[in-house]
Amino acid sequence: MTGTRPTAGASVQQREEPRRDAPDAAMPGTLPATTSTGGQTGLPVEVRRSRRRRRTVSAYEDDGRVVVLLPASFTKAQEREWVDRMVARLAARRRRQPASDQELLARAVELGRRYLDGARPVSVRWVTNQRTRWGSCTPTDRTIRLSDRLADMPTWVVDYVLLHELAHLRVPDHSAKFWRLLEAYPRTERARGYLEGVAAAAGLDIGEDDESE
Repeated sequence: MTGTRPTAGASVQQREEPRRDAPDAAMPGTLPATTSTGGQTGLPVEVRRSRRRRRTVSAYEDDGRVVVLLPASFTKAQEREWVDRMVARLAARRRRQPASDQELLARAVELGRRYLDGARPVSVRWVTNQRTRWGSCTPTDRTIRLSDRLADMPTWVVDYVLLHELAHLRVPDHSAKFWRLLEAYPRTERARGYLEGVAAAAGLDIGEDDESE
Protein backbone atom coordinates (compact mmCIF):
# COMPACT_ATOMS: atom_id res chain seq x y z
CA MET A 1 0.00 0.00 0.00
CA THR A 2 1.07 3.57 -0.59
CA GLY A 3 0.22 6.72 1.31
CA THR A 4 -0.75 6.97 4.95
CA ARG A 5 -1.37 3.58 6.47
CA PRO A 6 -4.62 3.08 8.36
CA THR A 7 -4.43 2.43 12.06
CA ALA A 8 -6.00 -0.54 13.78
CA GLY A 9 -8.37 -0.01 16.69
CA ALA A 10 -6.71 0.04 20.08
CA SER A 11 -8.83 -2.82 21.31
CA VAL A 12 -11.46 -5.26 20.17
CA GLN A 13 -14.51 -3.11 19.53
CA GLN A 14 -18.19 -3.79 20.08
CA ARG A 15 -19.80 -0.88 18.24
CA GLU A 16 -21.69 -1.44 15.02
CA GLU A 17 -21.46 0.94 12.06
CA PRO A 18 -24.75 2.10 10.49
CA ARG A 19 -25.68 -0.19 7.63
CA ARG A 20 -26.57 2.72 5.35
CA ASP A 21 -22.85 3.47 5.21
CA ALA A 22 -21.90 -0.11 4.51
CA PRO A 23 -21.46 -0.96 0.83
CA ASP A 24 -19.85 -4.35 0.26
CA ALA A 25 -21.57 -5.27 3.51
CA ALA A 26 -20.38 -8.85 3.91
CA MET A 27 -17.47 -11.04 2.94
CA PRO A 28 -17.48 -14.73 3.86
CA GLY A 29 -14.50 -16.19 5.67
CA THR A 30 -13.46 -18.19 8.70
CA LEU A 31 -11.63 -17.42 11.91
CA PRO A 32 -9.48 -20.27 13.27
CA ALA A 33 -9.66 -20.05 17.03
CA THR A 34 -8.02 -22.08 19.75
CA THR A 35 -10.53 -23.17 22.36
CA SER A 36 -9.86 -24.01 25.96
CA THR A 37 -9.74 -27.68 24.98
CA GLY A 38 -7.23 -27.12 22.20
CA GLY A 39 -9.69 -27.61 19.32
CA GLN A 40 -10.56 -25.10 16.60
CA THR A 41 -13.80 -23.41 15.59
CA GLY A 42 -14.70 -21.38 12.50
CA LEU A 43 -16.56 -18.05 12.57
CA PRO A 44 -17.96 -16.25 9.51
CA VAL A 45 -16.49 -12.83 8.78
CA GLU A 46 -18.67 -9.82 7.95
CA VAL A 47 -17.04 -6.69 6.55
CA ARG A 48 -18.76 -3.36 7.16
CA ARG A 49 -17.63 -0.14 5.51
CA SER A 50 -18.36 3.40 6.69
CA ARG A 51 -17.82 6.77 5.05
CA ARG A 52 -17.30 8.22 8.51
CA ARG A 53 -14.13 6.17 8.92
CA ARG A 54 -10.99 7.64 7.40
CA ARG A 55 -8.09 5.55 8.74
CA THR A 56 -9.18 3.37 11.64
CA VAL A 57 -9.83 -0.34 11.33
CA SER A 58 -11.37 -2.39 14.12
CA ALA A 59 -12.91 -5.82 14.66
CA TYR A 60 -15.00 -7.63 17.23
CA GLU A 61 -16.96 -10.83 17.73
CA ASP A 62 -20.74 -10.54 17.73
CA ASP A 63 -23.40 -13.25 17.77
CA GLY A 64 -21.16 -16.01 16.45
CA ARG A 65 -19.37 -14.02 13.77
CA VAL A 66 -16.43 -11.66 13.34
CA VAL A 67 -17.28 -8.11 12.26
CA VAL A 68 -14.50 -6.05 10.66
CA LEU A 69 -15.08 -2.29 10.34
CA LEU A 70 -13.30 -0.53 7.46
CA PRO A 71 -13.26 2.91 5.79
CA ALA A 72 -15.47 3.01 2.69
CA SER A 73 -12.50 4.22 0.62
CA PHE A 74 -10.51 0.99 0.99
CA THR A 75 -9.67 -1.01 -2.12
CA LYS A 76 -10.36 -4.73 -2.25
CA ALA A 77 -6.64 -5.36 -1.76
CA GLN A 78 -6.62 -3.20 1.37
CA GLU A 79 -9.76 -4.96 2.56
CA ARG A 80 -8.15 -8.39 2.23
CA GLU A 81 -4.97 -7.24 3.99
CA TRP A 82 -6.80 -5.68 6.94
CA VAL A 83 -9.36 -8.44 7.31
CA ASP A 84 -6.52 -10.97 7.51
CA ARG A 85 -4.67 -8.78 10.01
CA MET A 86 -7.65 -8.16 12.29
CA VAL A 87 -8.82 -11.78 12.19
CA ALA A 88 -5.30 -12.87 13.17
CA ARG A 89 -5.36 -10.37 16.03
CA LEU A 90 -8.66 -11.75 17.30
CA ALA A 91 -7.35 -15.31 17.03
CA ALA A 92 -4.28 -14.33 19.07
CA ARG A 93 -6.52 -12.67 21.65
CA ARG A 94 -8.50 -15.89 21.98
CA ARG A 95 -5.32 -17.82 22.69
CA ARG A 96 -4.49 -15.61 25.64
CA GLN A 97 -6.05 -16.65 28.90
CA PRO A 98 -7.61 -13.73 30.80
CA ALA A 99 -8.26 -13.97 34.50
CA SER A 100 -11.13 -16.31 35.32
CA ASP A 101 -14.27 -15.01 37.00
CA GLN A 102 -13.08 -16.55 40.28
CA GLU A 103 -9.73 -14.79 39.93
CA LEU A 104 -11.55 -11.51 39.27
CA LEU A 105 -13.61 -12.04 42.41
CA ALA A 106 -10.52 -12.75 44.49
CA ARG A 107 -8.85 -9.62 43.10
CA ALA A 108 -11.94 -7.52 43.85
CA VAL A 109 -12.03 -8.78 47.43
CA GLU A 110 -8.35 -7.85 47.88
CA LEU A 111 -8.85 -4.40 46.36
CA GLY A 112 -11.92 -3.78 48.51
CA ARG A 113 -9.97 -4.76 51.62
CA ARG A 114 -7.06 -2.51 50.70
CA TYR A 115 -8.83 0.60 49.45
CA LEU A 116 -12.55 0.52 50.34
CA ASP A 117 -12.76 -0.64 53.94
CA GLY A 118 -13.65 -4.20 53.04
CA ALA A 119 -16.22 -3.63 50.28
CA ARG A 120 -16.91 -7.09 48.92
CA PRO A 121 -19.00 -8.28 45.96
CA VAL A 122 -20.83 -11.60 45.72
CA SER A 123 -19.61 -12.22 42.19
CA VAL A 124 -17.51 -10.66 39.43
CA ARG A 125 -17.62 -11.88 35.85
CA TRP A 126 -16.59 -10.99 32.32
CA VAL A 127 -19.41 -10.13 29.91
CA THR A 128 -19.48 -9.56 26.15
CA ASN A 129 -22.62 -7.44 25.86
CA GLN A 130 -21.48 -4.13 27.41
CA ARG A 131 -21.04 -1.78 24.48
CA THR A 132 -21.33 1.60 26.19
CA ARG A 133 -19.49 1.02 29.47
CA TRP A 134 -16.41 -0.69 30.87
CA GLY A 135 -18.17 -2.15 33.89
CA SER A 136 -21.43 -2.28 35.80
CA CYS A 137 -22.58 -3.03 39.33
CA THR A 138 -25.91 -4.03 40.87
CA PRO A 139 -25.72 -2.97 44.54
CA THR A 140 -28.90 -4.83 45.49
CA ASP A 141 -27.36 -8.23 44.82
CA ARG A 142 -23.71 -7.10 45.01
CA THR A 143 -22.74 -8.35 41.56
CA ILE A 144 -20.17 -6.79 39.23
CA ARG A 145 -19.67 -7.26 35.51
CA LEU A 146 -16.65 -6.18 33.45
CA SER A 147 -16.51 -5.73 29.69
CA ASP A 148 -14.30 -8.38 28.12
CA ARG A 149 -12.54 -5.58 26.23
CA LEU A 150 -10.65 -4.92 29.46
CA ALA A 151 -9.02 -8.36 29.34
CA ASP A 152 -6.13 -7.10 27.18
CA MET A 153 -5.54 -3.92 29.17
CA PRO A 154 -2.92 -3.39 31.90
CA THR A 155 -3.71 -4.88 35.30
CA TRP A 156 -3.79 -1.47 36.96
CA VAL A 157 -6.54 -0.37 34.55
CA VAL A 158 -8.62 -3.46 35.33
CA ASP A 159 -8.02 -2.83 39.04
CA TYR A 160 -9.35 0.69 38.67
CA VAL A 161 -12.54 -0.49 36.95
CA LEU A 162 -13.01 -3.11 39.68
CA LEU A 163 -12.59 -0.41 42.34
CA HIS A 164 -14.98 1.88 40.50
CA GLU A 165 -17.68 -0.80 40.59
CA LEU A 166 -16.83 -1.76 44.17
CA ALA A 167 -17.31 1.86 45.20
CA HIS A 168 -20.90 1.60 43.98
CA LEU A 169 -21.50 -0.91 46.76
CA ARG A 170 -20.92 2.04 49.09
CA VAL A 171 -22.37 4.89 47.00
CA PRO A 172 -24.74 4.00 44.14
CA ASP A 173 -24.36 7.27 42.21
CA HIS A 174 -21.47 9.37 40.88
CA SER A 175 -21.64 12.08 43.52
CA ALA A 176 -18.62 13.81 45.05
CA LYS A 177 -18.76 11.26 47.86
CA PHE A 178 -18.37 8.46 45.34
CA TRP A 179 -15.27 10.00 43.74
CA ARG A 180 -13.68 10.59 47.13
CA LEU A 181 -13.77 6.85 47.71
CA LEU A 182 -11.47 6.35 44.71
CA GLU A 183 -8.86 8.87 45.81
CA ALA A 184 -7.06 6.21 47.82
CA TYR A 185 -6.14 4.31 44.65
CA PRO A 186 -2.96 5.99 43.35
CA ARG A 187 -3.65 5.30 39.66
CA THR A 188 -7.23 6.50 39.45
CA GLU A 189 -6.56 9.51 37.21
CA ARG A 190 -4.04 7.64 35.08
CA ALA A 191 -6.46 4.77 34.52
CA ARG A 192 -9.31 7.13 33.66
CA GLY A 193 -7.07 8.84 31.11
CA TYR A 194 -6.05 5.50 29.64
CA LEU A 195 -9.68 4.42 29.17
CA GLU A 196 -10.64 7.76 27.66
CA GLY A 197 -7.70 7.50 25.25
CA VAL A 198 -8.69 4.00 24.14
CA ALA A 199 -12.27 5.10 23.55
CA ALA A 200 -11.22 8.23 21.63
CA ALA A 201 -8.70 6.39 19.43
CA ALA A 202 -11.30 3.79 18.48
CA GLY A 203 -14.17 6.24 18.02
CA LEU A 204 -16.20 4.62 20.79
CA ASP A 205 -18.95 6.29 22.75
CA ILE A 206 -18.23 4.48 25.99
CA GLY A 207 -18.12 5.53 29.62
CA GLU A 208 -16.88 3.96 32.84
CA ASP A 209 -20.39 2.86 33.69
CA ASP A 210 -23.95 4.10 33.89
CA GLU A 211 -25.54 4.98 37.18
CA SER A 212 -25.68 1.82 39.30
CA GLU A 213 -28.31 -0.69 38.28
